[in-house]
Amino acid sequence: MSDRKKLEKLVIRSFEQRDFKNEDPSKAFTTPINPESFMQTLKINADTSGGHGNPGTEAKYKSTEPEQLRLEFILDGTKTMEGYGGANTDYKNKAVHDQVEDLKNCVYNFDGKIHRPRFLIVMWGSEINFKCVLGNLDLNYTLFEPDGSPIRVKVTATFIAHKSREQLLAESRASSPDLTHSRIVVQGDRLDWLTFTIYDDSVYLMQVAKANQLTSLRKLKPSTQLNFPPFDKNEP
Repeated sequence: MSDRKKLEKLVIRSFEQRDFKNEDPSKAFTTPINPESFMQTLKINADTSGGHGNPGTEAKYKSTEPEQLRLEFILDGTKTMEGYGGANTDYKNKAVHDQVEDLKNCVYNFDGKIHRPRFLIVMWGSEINFKCVLGNLDLNYTLFEPDGSPIRVKVTATFIAHKSREQLLAESRASSPDLTHSRIVVQGDRLDWLTFTIYDDSVYLMQVAKANQLTSLRKLKPSTQLNFPPFDKNEP
C-alpha cells in the first residue's frame, strides 16, 4: 500500500505509438506543483426525441463518449513558492516561458515522425493512470514583470481517453453479437439468461436451442459447451 502522506508529483508521460510504446522520457512533464483540482467527465448520449403529442419519452442509448480528464495547475516564475519543482530545485529558477514550452513539447507540439501530437499517460498517485491525448490546453497568464514577461500562468488542460485501434477491435470482437460465442455451462445457468447476455435479448432462445440440438430448455448439463452464433435479426 502506498504512503498517502508521501508527496507525489503528477507526471505526464509521452509516447510515439498509439499503443503506448516507444516512450520518450526526455519529453515527460512533471508538474512543479501539484494540480489545484482535477475533474473527470463521463458522458452518455441518449436519443430523447418522441412522437408528437407524447407527454414523455424514453431515453434511448446512442453512444458513450470517451472519458475526459481536466487538470488545473500553476506554472510560476516568482521564485517564492515553497517546494516548487520538488526534487528538481533548478526548476524554480526556470522562466515561465520555458516551463510552458516544456509542457507544450510533451502534450501539444506536432511530432513530424508520427504526423500528429504524441500519445500520453497522465499519472498521479493511485487515483490517476489515464491513457489519453490532449483535447484542449488553456494558458491564462496572470502575473507579469514590468517589461511584460509572464511570471505566472494558470494551466487548464483537458485530456481525452484514448484506446488504440487494436484494443477497440479486440473489445468489439469480445462482445459483438455478430460473431459466434461459446460458453461452458455451470450449475444454475439458464438458457434464456445466457442468450440475453450474448444478444442483449432473449428472443433468440429457440434458435440457440436449435443450434445446439438441445432437447430441453430448462435443464442444462454443467460443463456442456454451448455455441451462440450470429442470427438474422429479421429471422422469426
